[in-house]
Amino acid sequence: MSAESTTNTSEQPMSKTTALHDVHAAANAQFTDFAGWRMPLRYGSELAEHHAVRTTAGLFDLSHMGEIEVTGLEASAFLNYALVGDFAALAVSKARYTMICQSNGGILDDLIVYRLDEHRYMVVANASNTQVVLDALKSRAAGFDATVHDSRDDWALIAIQGPVTTRVLRSLTDVDLDALPYYAIAEGHVGDAPARLARTGYTGEDGFEIFCNPKHAIQIWTALIDFGAAAGVTPAGLACRDSLRLEAAMPLYGNELSRELTPYEAGLGRVVKLDKSGDFVGRQALQARSQVPVDKVRVGLLPQGRRAPRAGATVLNPVTGHVAGYVTSGAPSPTLGHPIAMAYIDLALAEPGTSVTIDVRGTAVPATITALPFYRRIN
Repeated sequence: MSAESTTNTSEQPMSKTTALHDVHAAANAQFTDFAGWRMPLRYGSELAEHHAVRTTAGLFDLSHMGEIEVTGLEASAFLNYALVGDFAALAVSKARYTMICQSNGGILDDLIVYRLDEHRYMVVANASNTQVVLDALKSRAAGFDATVHDSRDDWALIAIQGPVTTRVLRSLTDVDLDALPYYAIAEGHVGDAPARLARTGYTGEDGFEIFCNPKHAIQIWTALIDFGAAAGVTPAGLACRDSLRLEAAMPLYGNELSRELTPYEAGLGRVVKLDKSGDFVGRQALQARSQVPVDKVRVGLLPQGRRAPRAGATVLNPVTGHVAGYVTSGAPSPTLGHPIAMAYIDLALAEPGTSVTIDVRGTAVPATITALPFYRRIN
C-alpha cells in the first residue's frame, strides 16, 4: 500500500459491514454507503424487487438500524419523560411508533419501542440517528432508576415483507404467527436460531422483522431464501425499500421529518400523548403547537406526465405563481404506474383535489393534491 493510499484510507474510513455482507456480495448486490454502513442497494432490478414485495415477498438486511435497550424499575417512567408516547400504558409484547423530540418540539428521530417485559424495552432508531438518540436517552436518564444500553452490536436485523411472508415463515419458526398481531413482538426461533420476531415493517405490506445474533444471520437469511424461493421470496435492497415506503406514505427522517418540524406538521400529532401524566421533553412546546393551526402540512402529490419531482423541488400556487411549499420525496410508483410525491405545502392548498404546479428541474408540471397513503394493501 502506498503512502498516498494510506493517507486516503485514514481520511475516508471504510464503511461498516453487516454480518450478511458476504452473502450480498455473492448475490452480486450493488452496494451503497448509507449512514456509515455498506448496504445492498439492489441485486438486479429494483423494479422487480419492488414488485416482489407487493406480490410475493422481499428479504431485506436492516442490520444498520440501531437497537437500544432500556431496563430498570423506572424504565416506563423514564421513557415517558424522554419520548412523546405513553409507555406505561404499553402492554408487554407490544410495540409503539413514537418520536424523540427536542425541548422546542423539533423531531430528533422517529422510533419503534418494543416492551419486552415489565421493566425492559427495546428502542429501535434510524441508522443515521442512532448515536443522537443514544446520547439523548443517556442524558435524559439522569434521576431515573433506568439503564440505557447500546445494543447495536448484539443484533442483526432481517425483514421479510410481502403477501406470502406468513406462509413462508410459519414453516421455519416456533412462534405462532397467526396469534402475533400488528405491532407486537415475540421470542422464539427461526430454524434452530433464537430470535425476536416483530410484526412491523416499512413497506406497506404485512411482514416481520427478525432480530437475531449476528452469528445466526446467514443461517436465517439462507433458510428464508431457500425455503421461500418457490413462493417468490427474493432479496431486496434499499432502493426499492424507498419506493415502497413512499407509496405507503411512510415518512423518512431527513425528508419528511427533521429538527425543524414537529409531529404536528408531519400529520403525526397522534403520537404525542399530551394526556399522559408527568412532564416530558418538549411537552410545553408541543402543547402550544397542538392548539395552533400549522402553516404547512404534509400532503400527497400526483404530477401529470412521466417526470417525477425530487426532494427539494418547489411547489407553486398556480394562480399567484408564489412558492407554496416543497417536495420532500418523489419517484415513479412501480405499483401505480405514474409519478408520486410527498410535500409540505400551505394549509390553504392542502385539500385533496386542489391543483398546484411543481417546478421539476425547470419545467412547470401540473399536479393534484391527494390524500395519503398512495397505496394501501387490501388485507
